[in-house]
Amino acid sequence: MDTRTISQAGLAPAAPGPGVLAAFEAAKGFMPVDEGLALHAAAREAGGLGLPLLEVGTYCGRSTILLADAARAAGVTALTVDHHRGSEEQQPGWDYHDPETVDPELGVMDTLPAFRRTLHRAGLEDHVVALVGRSRQIASLWASPLALVFIDGGHTDEHATADYEGWAPHVAPGGLLAIHDVFPDPADEFTGQAPYRIYLRALASGAFTEVAAQNSLRVLRRTGPGI
Repeated sequence: MDTRTISQAGLAPAAPGPGVLAAFEAAKGFMPVDEGLALHAAAREAGGLGLPLLEVGTYCGRSTILLADAARAAGVTALTVDHHRGSEEQQPGWDYHDPETVDPELGVMDTLPAFRRTLHRAGLEDHVVALVGRSRQIASLWASPLALVFIDGGHTDEHATADYEGWAPHVAPGGLLAIHDVFPDPADEFTGQAPYRIYLRALASGAFTEVAAQNSLRVLRRTGPGI
């Protein structure tokens, strides 16, 4: 497996400014700083294509901050897709559940208000379009090329496969596909095996070539047709 970092692979090394990085670290979410910096570098490089950057799995906007900053630098728009009701492991009774994300009136998760606060505090609202709904449904309506697709949604095979099949076809030639929570160890079946399987599928397709990795983040470039 290629374990080069983004900078070793020759992608754009420009790091987010201290204000953006502080906003990222303050935001609710699960992405560690080193993976966030790798994602930011990939987004900065992809933004050079002059096309939008898209994220699947907004949660509370932690990684969206980095995509928005990269989009701002490139003069493009960051798009983020989520139904904001939480994925499987974020529901009550699971390790990744945060009671603060539960709507007190409805009694169900709603991360959209936290996401909007995150972007507002980071000063990046003007650089992001939030697409609120199911990834599969939104992807079925999408018809434009994208410079970067970052898959960080549900961790079941059903959801990870739907995210890959729905959005990977829209990665432009030379664009990047980033997949988060790629864990090859079978012991991580619940948290990272489905992302690992779509990562393997992307490599086996011949359409994507891995260019960088940072812990559980994999970055692949479209080098051929198909998915």
